[in-house]
Amino acid sequence: MSDLPKFVTVQEEGPREGFQIERGPIGTADKVRFIEALAETGLTKIDCVSWVNPARVPGMADAELVARGIRKRPGVAYTGLWLNTAGFERALRMPLDLVGSLIVSCSETFNLKNSNKTIAQAFDDQIATLRLYKQHGVEVRWGTVFTAFGCNYEGEVPLATVLDRCTRLLEIAREEGVQLKGLYLADTVGWANPRSIQQRIGVVRERWPELRIGLHLHDTRGTGLPNALAALQMGVDQFDSSCAGLGGCPFAAHKGAAGNICTEDLVFMCHEMGIETGVDLDGMIECALMAERIVGHPLPGKVMKGGSLTRFRTVN
Repeated sequence: MSDLPKFVTVQEEGPREGFQIERGPIGTADKVRFIEALAETGLTKIDCVSWVNPARVPGMADAELVARGIRKRPGVAYTGLWLNTAGFERALRMPLDLVGSLIVSCSETFNLKNSNKTIAQAFDDQIATLRLYKQHGVEVRWGTVFTAFGCNYEGEVPLATVLDRCTRLLEIAREEGVQLKGLYLADTVGWANPRSIQQRIGVVRERWPELRIGLHLHDTRGTGLPNALAALQMGVDQFDSSCAGLGGCPFAAHKGAAGNICTEDLVFMCHEMGIETGVDLDGMIECALMAERIVGHPLPGKVMKGGSLTRFRTVN
């Protein structure tokens, strides 16, 4: 346990990855209200919308309205996701914060489902996109590898494939004069377990010890928080998470696809282990309860139901 980080950065995905998979329409005003509440908790980055084709992801059809409606809090980055040049051009016209990333999947089938591109086309697209980022002064910090632990379409993902994708993203960045600060490994469809987390982090870290590692974990099969713990024990200090466990990937080929690890559950675990996050747990619980009211059905978060331990510790 000596490798535990002292501070963990939590990046909130609920408003984007959470609402995009909901069957019923979520009102624009509710989305904005939720984002503004999250910003009051101490979170420093909130992913708000996806700049994607509304025919494929109807829940993001009001992305522009949401982006324009947010009253921003200083010190918080309000971001969005795009998967192609058209999405980036939409984002450029909006008052959100632009954070660039180089993205590819380990699984060719998933890449086709997610962005309608082969792996070869995806790499070519990343070169063009990176040049566009440089043209518009957008900082690129991370390389992100989807389906790094497994794929519902193609099954097991070899370690060699993960290393290949990471290597090529780093090469593309270097060829364009950009220095990535880290690699994000995404368990996009919930295949990871604590052993595979530590195995893959270990191999990537051995290859590139100077790079920071972040994790985008899904709780599809109930291993999300154990996977986060395994990563914490290896010193990983950046995670994507989703308030109340909202969400799921719409292209996962799995009707039971779950959202990212639950933000308030992750924050609770970190705080109980003596790891700071800068996030107000009670405030996050209130946001989780708000999210459940907005979507109109139970959400999988645990701490939102059990509460924090603070009131028990203050009993005389």
